[in-house]
Amino acid sequence: MSNRVKIPQADPEAYKALIALETYINSTALTKTHKELIKIRASQINGCSYCIDMHTKDARKAGETEQRIYALNAWRETPFFDEQERAILALTEEVTLITNKVSDATYNAAAALFDKAYLGQVIMAIVTINAWNRIGIATGLEPQL
Repeated sequence: MSNRVKIPQADPEAYKALIALETYINSTALTKTHKELIKIRASQINGCSYCIDMHTKDARKAGETEQRIYALNAWRETPFFDEQERAILALTEEVTLITNKVSDATYNAAAALFDKAYLGQVIMAIVTINAWNRIGIATGLEPQL
């Protein structure tokens, strides 16, 4: 796309730090489905085409259905997502759109379904994909055809 900075080459230590956070997320108890729903939904909100492409492919490989992937933008209007997934998607949206705050209702709904460790891991997964999205968008990453 452009001559924009490539973070791994320009600042390898910073990039390694984010990789370490991603490695941590991958080592948690979070289910693959929960991780991919977080990654896809945050990337949709942020408009990161590179991450949307990557994570929809990863989700398919992990067994996610096309129907659920296609309906993710309208998850509230479909019967395709269970109570835990809905709580995670709502939290993903509010953390991603943080200037609107995370409502007590959304936080409490998630806290009622997950123990503190899992809830913390969900939040950290949301924070991590938002960091990746910002790198992808700021540096002009695009999916390969």
